[in-house]
Amino acid sequence: MGMMVKTFVQKRKDLTEDELLEYNAFCAMLPGPTSSQTVTLIAMKRGGVPLAIITLLLWVFPAALIMGAFSFLIFYFDMGVSKGSKGVPINLFSYIQPMSVGFVCYAAARMMKTSVRHIATAGIMLGSLVATLFIPSPWVFPALLLVSGTVSNFSNNRIPDLLQKPKKINWMHLWLFVVIYLVAVILSELALRGNWSHGRIYHLFENFYRFGAIVFGGGQALLPMMDYQFVPPHGQLLSAGQLLTGFGMVQAVPGPVFSVCSFVGGVAMNEYGGIWQVIGCLVTTIAVFLPSTLLLFFLFPVYENLKHHVIIFRALEGINSAIVGIIWASGMILFQSIAFDKSLAFEWSNLVVVIITFCLLYFSKIPAPLIVVGWLLLGWTLH
Repeated sequence: MGMMVKTFVQKRKDLTEDELLEYNAFCAMLPGPTSSQTVTLIAMKRGGVPLAIITLLLWVFPAALIMGAFSFLIFYFDMGVSKGSKGVPINLFSYIQPMSVGFVCYAAARMMKTSVRHIATAGIMLGSLVATLFIPSPWVFPALLLVSGTVSNFSNNRIPDLLQKPKKINWMHLWLFVVIYLVAVILSELALRGNWSHGRIYHLFENFYRFGAIVFGGGQALLPMMDYQFVPPHGQLLSAGQLLTGFGMVQAVPGPVFSVCSFVGGVAMNEYGGIWQVIGCLVTTIAVFLPSTLLLFFLFPVYENLKHHVIIFRALEGINSAIVGIIWASGMILFQSIAFDKSLAFEWSNLVVVIITFCLLYFSKIPAPLIVVGWLLLGWTLH
């Protein structure tokens, strides 16, 4: 936000600071990556949908490229150790997994300061935490957001009515959103029943398109969904360690946290060869950003017409509280997956890494990439 204010408001004067804050608040109400949607919306105001699409591609490309490349490198590291070659030791990543849990806890703690302000929102947060921990279904997330938004509408929060000229609504974006999802579901089911040779790519597109359509709260909220969908015992596409390693590395990459999907897509398609691994990176990245972008193009004119209605403002309070609970739960679930060693003894070093990472993020001004590099170097040195 600081960079956006300096560049788009003060230097370029593309919009006012009030408009920028309003755009960011609106994007926070939508599923998908808030920062990416805010940048896209600024470009849409300046040059319409074509410029918005170009801007989004430029915004996503560097991080997606780096994380996609890392999906190749992580297997190279493994092979280098197993074959005794001079590859980079896999011990380099010894502390990345518990470090990533520290990032999740930090995100939840920061959001809790602004989103959980009284007993009702605290209750929504705790209820969402418990539901995420004990209800093993990916559909628990949209259900929690719907219920929390409904509950928070019983509050007395008010916003002033604003009179404005109605904006034109383009329904094509909504139809595209629905049609693409239906086609993805059908192809995924056909691939499963027909046992298509590369049917996994259709499953990945459907899964990540669904994630992009229902995930609120940024990349951290993706973790419990991917954990349930792809990690044993429910899924078999990658291990909890691989998921946490990818999430830890994305913290050191400039750009949206959603680019971790490029890494997951590459790892999931690795067994089919390099070409299919690249396709996996591309498909998952496109799939996770596409639905939120289509919804943004459709809903922003709707929001402009309806923003003087208090229901949107009230629902956001409950939704944000539920997001905080979901993120706390994802941190607990992921820490549980790395808390014990092969002999089932508790790994205290992992807990120490989580606490140190959280404290560095919360109480110091050390940039996140430097924290990641520090744990990489420590893992390489001590193992």
